[in-house]
Amino acid sequence: MKLPWKPAATSTDDAVSESAAPAVDESPAKAGPTPGKGRPTPKRRDAENKRRGPTAPPPTTRAEARERKKALKKTMSKEDRKALNAERRQTRIDQREKMMDGDEKYLMARDKGPVRKMARDLVDSRRNFAGLFMPFAVFLIVAIMVPKLAVIANLVLLVFVVFMAIDSVFLGRMVNKRVRERYPDTQEKPFRLGWYAFTRAMQLRMMRAPKPQTKPGDKV
Repeated sequence: MKLPWKPAATSTDDAVSESAAPAVDESPAKAGPTPGKGRPTPKRRDAENKRRGPTAPPPTTRAEARERKKALKKTMSKEDRKALNAERRQTRIDQREKMMDGDEKYLMARDKGPVRKMARDLVDSRRNFAGLFMPFAVFLIVAIMVPKLAVIANLVLLVFVVFMAIDSVFLGRMVNKRVRERYPDTQEKPFRLGWYAFTRAMQLRMMRAPKPQTKPGDKV
């Protein structure tokens, strides 16, 4: 029985009773570590190779390469062969353009290296007597056909060959000297380097490969 003089329970008593109750952790439980697959993730290239199946080893002889090429063409349609031929043609054109521009990756073995590049630049930076040989030879062939000019043409040809030989010897000595000043450790033989310079000087400027990177009169 509740006595009228007994005070009712205050809010303080309610707060004390609530604090006495055990607190419940309502924060979300942390996720545990994700178990691994037990093996490394395969690379994209390996996965593609696995899908394609085992690849044949590269051909060891030219005959084997030709046989594989024929077998591949038999499995391709006419449109696929045209597309493949067009792609190969474009690849050859691109490679030739890069070779003509002097890209070291696409040069022939005889043209590779800084020594050979300097020799080409030296030849292209001067006007060589040997460069007149081809047009002069055509003129002499026509002149020899005329009986009255045959003797004179032969004499002019002899003089021209003498001057060309003197200029070529001077060119070879100059190229070897300049190259060895800049590359003293080069293993290039003097005769081979001089002959390389001479053969380039014999060609018309527009027909030289790689294309000349210097103009006549430029300093190298």
